Formats: sequence, C-alpha cells, structure tokens
Amino acid sequence: MSPRRVYLNLGVFAKGYLRSRVGLFFALVFPVILILLFGAIFSNSSTTSVDVYVQNLDHNSPLSLQFLEALNSTKVVHLHFVSPSVGNLSKWLAANDQSDGLVIPAGFAAGYFNKTPVNLTVITNPQDATTSGIVYGAVDGVANYFNLQRANGTVILNVQQLSPPTLGGQSFQYIDYLVPGLIGFSVLTSPMFSMVNISSEYKKEKLFRQLSLTPLTKSEWLSSTIIWYIILTLVSTVIMVAVGQGAFGAKVTLSPLMLPFLVLGPILFTSLGLLAGSISKDPETAAVIGNIITFPMMFLSGTFFPVSLFPPWLVTVAHVLPLFYVIDGLNAAMLYGNVGTALFDMAVVGILALILFIASVRVFQWREN
Repeated sequence: MSPRRVYLNLGVFAKGYLRSRVGLFFALVFPVILILLFGAIFSNSSTTSVDVYVQNLDHNSPLSLQFLEALNSTKVVHLHFVSPSVGNLSKWLAANDQSDGLVIPAGFAAGYFNKTPVNLTVITNPQDATTSGIVYGAVDGVANYFNLQRANGTVILNVQQLSPPTLGGQSFQYIDYLVPGLIGFSVLTSPMFSMVNISSEYKKEKLFRQLSLTPLTKSEWLSSTIIWYIILTLVSTVIMVAVGQGAFGAKVTLSPLMLPFLVLGPILFTSLGLLAGSISKDPETAAVIGNIITFPMMFLSGTFFPVSLFPPWLVTVAHVLPLFYVIDGLNAAMLYGNVGTALFDMAVVGILALILFIASVRVFQWREN
C-alpha cells in the first residue's frame, strides 16, 4: 500500500465530498440542529415502566422488607436490589447507566418503632420528569401510609430526593447524555449513508472499473475514504461538544478514552456501508438495505433515549447493535470516567470493525465478474 496514493486519493475524495452541500449538512449541521431541538424541548420524555434499584442498608430488617413489598405492590415501579457493598448508590447508578434508585438507611426499623425521623433517599431519573414524579410519588405514598399506621400521620419517614444522580460530585442532565448519543449518531450516519450510495453508484456507473485501470488499489481507496470519515467525525465531535457546552452547559469531558471510538467507529460503519452497497444489485436496493441497517441503530442504541428505559426484550436487541457499544463507550469516557466499561466497549467495536473491514475488502470488487 502506497501512503502517497492514499494521501492523493484522500484529497480527491475530500474535495468531492465538500462540493456536496447535502453531505456536509447531514455530517456537520444536522447533528447540531438535533442538539438544539432535543436540548430545548425534549428533556421530559415519559415512560410507563420504571425500574428502581434499591439499596437496603438496614440489613434486610423485617420492617424494611415489608416497606419494599408495599412499594412493589403499587405496580408502578419494579424493584431491583443492589448490594450495600457497592458503596454510594448514586455513583453506582451513574456508572451502570441506570437512573432511579432508593436507599433504605441503616436504623430504618429502629427509628420507625421509636418514632425517630428517618430519611429515605430517592434518586430520580435525570432525563425524565415524569419518571421522577412516578418514583417519588410511589415512595412518598407508601411512606405516608406507614406514618399513618404508626403515628396517626405524624411524619416519621421522610422522603428526600436527589435529582439527578451524581458521580464524583458531578451532576448530569439530559443534555449531558444527548451529546455523546449524537456523536454516535454522526459516527453512524455520515459514513454509512455515504458509502452505501457511493459504492452502489460507482458500481452502476463503472467508476470502480475505471479506478482499477489506475495504480490505485482498492485497499488504498478504502483506506483514504476511512481517513476522510475519521477527520469528518473529529470535526463534527468538536462542533457538537462546543454547542452542547456553550448553549446548554453540557458537562461532558473531552477524554482521551473517546478517541478510539472516533477512529474505530468510522472504520466499522464505512466498512459496513461499503459491504451493503457491494452486495446490492442497484442503488435503489442499496438504499433500502442501508435504511434497514441504519434506522434501528439510530433509535435503539441510546442516541435519544437511555437504554435503561427500554423493556427488557428491547434492551437485549440494543446489545446486539454495534452503535450501542460506540455510544455506551462514549458515555463511559465523556461522562462517567469508567475505564473498564470504555475498554470493554472499545474491544467490541474494534473486533467488529476488523471483521467488517476484512469482509468488505473481500466482497468489494473493482470490476464486476
């Protein structure tokens, strides 16, 4: 492979791309518009099913278990139990991409029977005011029932609310999750839609055949194309972070951990787009295949909505999609500083990128048989 030919073809491809106003719009402007729209008007998404993660610090006393049973019987929340050994529940929720939690404090039963005020800590969803109301209302309603049973309505059990969850003293809001999601959206759409169109059109117009008559090899052509989309992704990321921070005060960090996702992501989706276009008989079929691949990933990978709010079966579907690991890794790198999660997601994206790159090179042909 000649670095000089890769460099020269990169210049040619970049000039052609820059002449396309539509391509530049969807690569650089459209994600910014989504940040402005969703950040301004879509921070209050609703849900009909709320998972609440409970940390019982009262050593599973009979009264605390009775309280949780009553809470679960409301049918508006679904309780999951977290070991006290994990430490701060709020940090655990943030690090594990979860939203709503409840802490039963130590001395819960003793305080209740002695009529000493006890504080129940509710941690609510930072992205959904409706969910916050459901969780807080359910816990507060059960607490009032227990107060009425024990002290004729005298407040013993107090409900204090932490919203949103915090990690290392940092509080996160909807926009903080939206920025990494839309960076992942850009990593997917720019190379995917472009490569599906380019590979099918070039094949139809016999442009690949003409390129095959030059010294340029197909690996050099693909490498220069991938480099261009990596550059485009880096530029788009800087713009989106600047808009998110400048317009809405997004608390996102430009961590070195995010860089591999901005490199491996374009490799993965450029290869996937080339593969989809190469196996298609015509541009129309290629467009259909590209949309079938792309749209489920756009909406089921955590771009606009946290995966933790999905039904369990849909969470399983999300974990099959490559974009999920890009966005999850960006969240781990830019928000949580969770190195372990970032490295795991990085490995998944890297393996998928390698597999798809090899597959696309093998399937992609300069000339039709």
